[in-house]
Amino acid sequence: MLWDQHTCLEVSISADVQELARYTRPGGALLSVNVGYSPHSLTDTLRTAAHFTAQISGIPGLERATRLEDVDRIVAGGHLAIVFDLEDAGPLDGSLENLTLLHDAGVRTLAPTYNFANKAGHGCLDPVDMGLTAWGRDLVSELNEIGIVPDGSHGSIRTGLDLCEVSSRPIIYSHSCMRAVWDHPRNITDEQARACADTGGVVGITGVGIFLGPNTPTLEAMIAHIEYAVELVGIEHVGVSSDYSFDHADFLIEIQNTPERFDESYTRWGPIEWMPPERFLGLADALQNRGWQRDDITAVLGGNFRRVAGASWA
Repeated sequence: MLWDQHTCLEVSISADVQELARYTRPGGALLSVNVGYSPHSLTDTLRTAAHFTAQISGIPGLERATRLEDVDRIVAGGHLAIVFDLEDAGPLDGSLENLTLLHDAGVRTLAPTYNFANKAGHGCLDPVDMGLTAWGRDLVSELNEIGIVPDGSHGSIRTGLDLCEVSSRPIIYSHSCMRAVWDHPRNITDEQARACADTGGVVGITGVGIFLGPNTPTLEAMIAHIEYAVELVGIEHVGVSSDYSFDHADFLIEIQNTPERFDESYTRWGPIEWMPPERFLGLADALQNRGWQRDDITAVLGGNFRRVAGASWA
């Protein structure tokens, strides 16, 4: 199976969920789809999740999953199992009690911060890095309790390390590449990757051009990050996520219109280029052509993130 830990539809009730069918493959797949980030409220996020859920129910080959058993059943039929994720604690509206509503809506992964500091902690673009706040540490404990996986992507170095220290279950970097391979503030350090692995977690290498290199969304660039991570933390702690933006035109406009949410590391190489699903689906063949063994390909493409879900969702 393929377990894509993060992909992005338009985060609104006008999104065309049918676009997810572009990930269809004979072996099935799980797709974790973003339903909110820093600018969104709880109401925004629940409305988006409800819209996605309603559309999924009418699209052949797509099905919402709430349990790991659902994922296995859906994928075994060659279909796409859909869960949701959040890229910031903002949609909690400041209340940990709202985690139950988000979990019920299908959220299974949550990153405390998106680039900049909030109530939970600091982001990867902050000039000062104080890590998780006291509220952020309480958030991680609640995530562990309710069955949502803590995610270090978009967080600062210290926030990521604090996640690993506080969490009683595995943490992940759902869509983060390796800073030692390409020095970008959204990429993670070796120390972060090792700490994640020590929790039993997984680093998900992503297909966004500016995180792989100088705007290079190629399989070759992605594999360079994957193989570095495997050498560093072991095959059982590396996964993948496309982080493909189906609304990329709108996202590029957002970067231009809201520079306070980004910085020049997002614009230095021109408009961001993403790896489309069709290219991403060729990763297994590309790894095989490099001499990878079948079991190792299986682990990185899906088995490792599935293991984290098994340890965390229940």
